[in-house]
Amino acid sequence: MSAKNKLAAYRSAILTVLEKHRDQDAEDVMSELITDREHDHYQLVNVGWQNDRRIYGCVLHLDILNNKIWIQHNGTEFDIAHELVEAGIDKQDIVLGFHSPFKRQFTGFAIH
Repeated sequence: MSAKNKLAAYRSAILTVLEKHRDQDAEDVMSELITDREHDHYQLVNVGWQNDRRIYGCVLHLDILNNKIWIQHNGTEFDIAHELVEAGIDKQDIVLGFHSPFKRQFTGFAIH
């Protein structure tokens, strides 16, 4: 697969996973999909109010860095890395950036 096709596949898989986890049911809390396709940064952020409490926070953050998908943050209960694998991304092309470099060697995914 060419580098251009691989990048397109990465982007497509990331957007598919983020859309899947976008909460469409919340009444006063919006799930915003934030994409910077020029620099390949992707986030899902919750914004709104729940009763009298302000809700704001990053739920998922993925980047494409050095020809790999980096999962920078996963604030869900779902295994986003395996969802990417199911979408056709090779495990060696996924970095669990939220783990220390030492711990990554034991995950079965890329170290860097």
